[in-house]
Amino acid sequence: MKIFSYPKALNELKFHYCPGCTHGIAHRILAEVLEEMDLLDRAIGVGSVGCSAYIYEHYNFDFIQAAHGRASSVATGIKRVYPEKIVFAYQGDGDMAGLGLGEAIHTAARGERVTVLFLNNAVYGMTGGQMAPTTLVSQKTSTTPRGRSPESAGYPMRLLDIMAVLDGCAFAARAALNSPQNVIKAKNYLKQAFQCQIENKGYSIVELLSSCPTNWGLDPIGALKFIEEEMVPNYPLGIIKQV
Repeated sequence: MKIFSYPKALNELKFHYCPGCTHGIAHRILAEVLEEMDLLDRAIGVGSVGCSAYIYEHYNFDFIQAAHGRASSVATGIKRVYPEKIVFAYQGDGDMAGLGLGEAIHTAARGERVTVLFLNNAVYGMTGGQMAPTTLVSQKTSTTPRGRSPESAGYPMRLLDIMAVLDGCAFAARAALNSPQNVIKAKNYLKQAFQCQIENKGYSIVELLSSCPTNWGLDPIGALKFIEEEMVPNYPLGIIKQV
């Protein structure tokens, strides 16, 4: 009996991510969801600038690379031109909550019929591990070697919660990629987000708490523990909004 197969949506290409990075898990479950929902012929992805900048090389469907922070706006344009397509953006926390914050919030506020995968690893991963809008209080980064101070740098941004209060947002959920159980929940949230788009309900977003062992200065196992012990208490898991 066949119990495993390579997703049709994925090219058989080795991931370029650091050992222990969970971007690869996100790529895999995205491919599985699109295949299981029979959306491969309709899917158009928009990649961001960051560690996932070469995401388009890993998939067997249409993908467009956006400028830094602009993936939500590019996805909006594609969806308006091709409303029958299933359009999604794949963005990191630095890209979306930092450089692209304005575009991201207004995309949700307008209720654009797009889906966003928001990968949150609490740092600018690709550019050297600098403090991001999502960096935790006291978390050490290359630009906060003594830890993030609320007095000088403010508090972490819970972007998903901000999106959820906007009338145009129809679905918002947060999952973590640190355990099999949480990965299964993440996959289920992605299905619900895409179903929201299929039914033209409005903007949908799934935040995925992801690891960055290299910039966190941890081994892969330690990075998964950091998600569970440090990130989850600050970014609670579950469905935040569903209409």
